Amino acid sequence: MIEPGQLILLISHKGKRYLRKLEAGGEVHTHDGKLLMDEVAEAGFGQYVKTHLGRPYLVLKPTLHDLIKGVKRQTQIMYPKEIGYLMMKLGIGPGSTVIESGTGSGGLTTALAWFVGDTGKVITYERRADFFKLAGKNLERVGLADRVEQVNQNIEDGFKHSGADALFLDVRTPWEYLSSIPEAVIPGAMCGFLLPTVNQVSELLRGLEDGPFADQEVLEILIRHWKPVPDRLRPDDRMVAHTGFLVFARYMEPPKAAPRPELEAEEAPTAPSDEAESSVEEK
Repeated sequence: MIEPGQLILLISHKGKRYLRKLEAGGEVHTHDGKLLMDEVAEAGFGQYVKTHLGRPYLVLKPTLHDLIKGVKRQTQIMYPKEIGYLMMKLGIGPGSTVIESGTGSGGLTTALAWFVGDTGKVITYERRADFFKLAGKNLERVGLADRVEQVNQNIEDGFKHSGADALFLDVRTPWEYLSSIPEAVIPGAMCGFLLPTVNQVSELLRGLEDGPFADQEVLEILIRHWKPVPDRLRPDDRMVAHTGFLVFARYMEPPKAAPRPELEAEEAPTAPSDEAESSVEEK
């Protein structure tokens, strides 16, 4: 039995997907007919329900991959192939606080909110009001909005928040904002960047070399699927190749100057005692 308010994924026999929140007494209208939410709830995950026209639909509990692929978008979103590596590299987990800039449609924001859990926080900056509103709707739709603080602001004047465990910038000229990072993150925090072209990466690397950053890494992630047919196992004709460069660097707080030790005053020679003087005179 599926409880009201849970997310469900309905898949038709032709592979069409419907991501919905279960509502008691609700309906889902498809090209194959009408699905009753009460029947979906009673069937449960992993089972089939039929539309009023008799077409079967598989009921599944959506994964994070499903949520990201189902994001309503006006911008290009990050692909799952980059997101997985990014989460591990930035060290995102339950309780993490992460700052993001360049929310866009909210694909990466959704993943960040998923990983930080109920005890973590995602703070995401977006300068465009239309993207800001769209991302908010996408987060509400998947039930993760309470883990995210949205800021409709350009970061050219710096960040309003500090003490983040990690930071990620998906902006066109990230090197212009490197000077604002030290006030936003803790010492040792990992920072990530997404850029589409090599000249942008070169410009960013120059900025990282001149600042308090270490452990720079540049990479791209390619993925090639294979046809899952045992007797004709071979790669697919197409692959998801270059979608962007990932750049990582660790913010290192400049070492504090050690205090100079105070020199101890030299001890003055001790004057001989009266007894010592007397014995010398007696001799």
